[in-house]
Amino acid sequence: MLPVVILAGGLATRLYPVTQKIPKSLILIAGRPFIDHQLELLNEKGVTHVVLCVGNFGEMIEAHVGDGSQFGLEVCYSYDWDVLRGTGGAIKKAAGMLPDAFMILYGDSYLDIDFSSVVQRFNTGALPAVMTVYRNRNTFDTSNIIMNAGKIVKYDKKSRDPAMEYIEYGLIAIRKNVFDDYPAHEPFDLSLVLSRLVDAGQVMGYEVTKRFYEIGSTSGIRETEEYIRIRKPV
Repeated sequence: MLPVVILAGGLATRLYPVTQKIPKSLILIAGRPFIDHQLELLNEKGVTHVVLCVGNFGEMIEAHVGDGSQFGLEVCYSYDWDVLRGTGGAIKKAAGMLPDAFMILYGDSYLDIDFSSVVQRFNTGALPAVMTVYRNRNTFDTSNIIMNAGKIVKYDKKSRDPAMEYIEYGLIAIRKNVFDDYPAHEPFDLSLVLSRLVDAGQVMGYEVTKRFYEIGSTSGIRETEEYIRIRKPV
């Protein structure tokens, strides 16, 4: 199984004032910090190694998670501290900790899918990235992807196209060398990397039929908590 990079360094301003004192990863969901649910799910899916990219309040996350052994994982940390590097810049900074290929997961996502199938799609394909996608049809958020014959042919978070039925699901398998040409000390977003790869015809798609859950908004928190309580009744 490929290791997973969790991007947990954002400021989470949409959840202020709660996230002015704690990181989003430590918000209580169903009575426990969200990251507990996230890491337990990764262990359940067969993941063994996690790199947490953290920033503001990152030391609080490390104090809680530790080396990851309580979750059956090996966890290490890449700190942005108070420097906003963006999601792409955070991965670039962590590159020395990463193997040639890995998965990327956002720190507010709870994705109850078969990770091994995504990895298999990645390993058997000839392209450097696989994006999981969901046929959203603007249901949970605005769709921003066109996929054709298993390949992502358009990905744009700003310019909308009526043909866009899919949205990124939140799990990406990728080769480290796609970050080689990006600056080491300047912020940049992961979406920029993915958009350029898509434009070059270098991204496979993996369609997921089960909706995603996230804690990036109050409504998302409520829905995620309801799902986790059903999935893991106390």
